[in-house]
Amino acid sequence: MHQGSSFLTTRQRRLAWIGFLLAAVQAPVSAKLVEDSSWLFSLCVAVMVATVIIADDAVRRRPADASTSD
Repeated sequence: MHQGSSFLTTRQRRLAWIGFLLAAVQAPVSAKLVEDSSWLFSLCVAVMVATVIIADDAVRRRPADASTSD
């Protein structure tokens, strides 16, 4: 059984993980240091990047020829 190809390259996937981790760490730090609610933007970015990583995982784990899996 072959795995399906993903829509992110290995480099893009690595950068997405780095971006996710940076945004996820920056959100609580800025929430502690800044009085307004601008930290919610970092949280939204982290959630959006995580969604892309999860979608890429789902495509990757799907068999390459799902229609002919007898």
